[in-house]
Amino acid sequence: MIITKLALPRRTFLRGIGAAVALPLLDAMVPALSAASRTAATPARRLGFVYIPNGAIMDQWTPVGDGKAFEFAPIMKSLDAHREQVVVVSNLASRPAEAAEGEGSGDHARASAVWLTGIHPKRTEGADVRGGKTIDQIAADELGRDTQLRSLEVAAEDFTAVGGCDIGYACSYVNTLSWRTPTTPLPMQTDPRVVFERLFGEGLGADQRRRQLSQDQSILDAIVGQVGSLRKQLGAADGARVSEYLDSVREVERRVQKMEARVGEHIDIPTMPVGVPDLYDDHVKLMYDLLALAFQADVTRVTTFMLAREASTRTYSHIGVPDPHHAISHHGNAPDKIEKHVKINAYHMSLFAYFLDRLRSTPDGDGTLLDHSLLLYGGCISNGNLHTHSPLPTLLAGGACGHLAGGRHLKVAAETPMSNLLCTILEKVDVPVERLGDSTGRVDL
Repeated sequence: MIITKLALPRRTFLRGIGAAVALPLLDAMVPALSAASRTAATPARRLGFVYIPNGAIMDQWTPVGDGKAFEFAPIMKSLDAHREQVVVVSNLASRPAEAAEGEGSGDHARASAVWLTGIHPKRTEGADVRGGKTIDQIAADELGRDTQLRSLEVAAEDFTAVGGCDIGYACSYVNTLSWRTPTTPLPMQTDPRVVFERLFGEGLGADQRRRQLSQDQSILDAIVGQVGSLRKQLGAADGARVSEYLDSVREVERRVQKMEARVGEHIDIPTMPVGVPDLYDDHVKLMYDLLALAFQADVTRVTTFMLAREASTRTYSHIGVPDPHHAISHHGNAPDKIEKHVKINAYHMSLFAYFLDRLRSTPDGDGTLLDHSLLLYGGCISNGNLHTHSPLPTLLAGGACGHLAGGRHLKVAAETPMSNLLCTILEKVDVPVERLGDSTGRVDL
């Protein structure tokens, strides 16, 4: 039996000037033996999507062996610690990402537009874009009903280009992963401060924000009195859980502040300060930490994260790849370029492993955030040199609230539509659809 000193609703916020901090799941939100407790104790279903651009070196991605008897290939070695909560799915294809008759190139734009829709986008460089509603938004219609944010879209590369960004295709197709409707692309937020404010802030003005930053003040200062009062009413386990959670919020906030300080001490700080970390590594990890906090606080249950846009020319000198990523992906079978592409693929995977570490170390009800999440990681280009869309680099992670058994390499039939997996993912989070894009059935997970 869970014994607590008070009963709290699941959607409990601590509020102060400029702050609205949602609490994580506590024992006090699950009153012992009541009918409501059984409902409250059911873990929230979290759904996340992480996109990698420019394809992968598939023979260094694909595990050796199948079923339970497999070994991770070099690109996935960083996932060894999470093997039992990972399913690698091989042989998926995305035919809607291929050129229609007479279209020619444009594979990068089509890839990011099709990945979560299974629908071939309209070829246009104008404002009359049309694709499909992405599955994150289909899921958000259901999972986002009870959360502060129905979904959260972030990225680690600036997406401000307009006009045409791929041959015959508008920048809208490469600037985002998420489409609210077939004609409404959603912006991807790249600034960690803005994301933090969306999760925990309530709109301080520019002068207040400047003072907070210069004095190393915390958004949590506004709720310190409420925290003290709450702790007196909580049991020991809940008190410790609240302390750990607020420590995590403060640690991420400190990193945001340090990042902003590096951007420049003398720049004007707007209401929503602009600036991202100088180092890509710091930027991605900070975004992953924010996504983990968003899940922990139940501010949102649906996230998308674009590590870089399609045709990205980002360089990765810190891992020994000073060449632009897109140029490396067109390796022409040159061993040195292939090796560099593998380094980028493996590096991106190591950052994803960092996210899995964070989710696994965060308690959530009777399990962890990783136990109660379903994450899709991959991309919609296979061979970046040839712009092929089969077989796609694809893996799933997390326990999906007991609906996904990990520790497997699943080889589906060649040319199985990626849309089949998308339909299956929605079913795993109890948001079933009859059909999606070019789907022909389901993937047996």
